[in-house]
Amino acid sequence: MKVPAIVLVLAIFVLNLANMSALPVIRIIPDAVLRKVAAPVKSFDSDLKAVVKQMRLAMYKAPGIGLAAPQIGISQRIFVMDTTEDESGFTAFINPEITQRFGKQQSEEGCLSIPGFRETIQRSKRVIVRGQNVDGEWFEADAEELDSFCIQHELDHLNGVLFTDHLTRLKKPLFNSWLLEEGIAKP
Repeated sequence: MKVPAIVLVLAIFVLNLANMSALPVIRIIPDAVLRKVAAPVKSFDSDLKAVVKQMRLAMYKAPGIGLAAPQIGISQRIFVMDTTEDESGFTAFINPEITQRFGKQQSEEGCLSIPGFRETIQRSKRVIVRGQNVDGEWFEADAEELDSFCIQHELDHLNGVLFTDHLTRLKKPLFNSWLLEEGIAKP
């Protein structure tokens, strides 16, 4: 018996669909997970590698230059970033901590968890950060300007802090008005 071509195409489609895993949904304010301090990662296993892979795909699809685990509903100390145009600078930081800060600079920021709002805040111009890779090996990175701002922004997420928490007292009312306009906050 000969199987019609359309049946073969549908069978291949269904098999491919079954093997695809859906990308995680990026959490939006006021989701409570965004305000929790994330727990340290203790197991460096295939589950962790799968989470990092999903975070990478979600970050590039968004598109964004960084994504923290709480932004996809996982309250663990993981963030990923890539500030390059060609996706060649991907780095995963597990249990990161900033060990040194240098200088100050204005940084215009936005956030995948606060879509549509951008504002300028002050951050350290340069940071040295220590973290682990997906195999649990420790490494250190020396980051300046955009890389530094991204690291600080994503590390804030791991501490339950949003970039809007760094707004000056004069800019906070603008953010509160934006929240009302967007229907995120109630009067």
